[in-house]
Amino acid sequence: MKVILLSDVEGVGKMGELQDVNDGFGRNFLVPRGLAVLATKGNVKKQDEHVRALIRAREKIVKAAGDLRERIEAATLTLKHKTGADGKLFGSVTPKEIAEAIKGQLNIEIDRKAIRLEEPLKMTGSYTVDVHLGTGVNAHLKVEIEQE
Repeated sequence: MKVILLSDVEGVGKMGELQDVNDGFGRNFLVPRGLAVLATKGNVKKQDEHVRALIRAREKIVKAAGDLRERIEAATLTLKHKTGADGKLFGSVTPKEIAEAIKGQLNIEIDRKAIRLEEPLKMTGSYTVDVHLGTGVNAHLKVEIEQE
């Protein structure tokens, strides 16, 4: 019996796949629980259309993330902090502060969790910060920390 999986089923396959399963397993387990539908011509056609729609939506998201990456990489973010005599900051610059500065200076909404710092920035100077924009697109933001 051929079925189209509506969700991931361990040992059988992943959502959207066309699988050949035993008649009893499909009829008594997969279909009644809503894990699969029979692979009729109509269901296969509907599934193919759904997959194409998902691919188009993903391409739009990747294109938007690429445009956003270009805007972020073209900009330089300037932050002013109180410092000691040797250029060491009182406190540190965190991803949350960088996200707020991006919103204020570049008018781009970025989640603080998308900003990747190996460790908080604690000295004045220029830094390059990785910003994860999703779908495998990363941007490198130039951040300059100056004395207030």
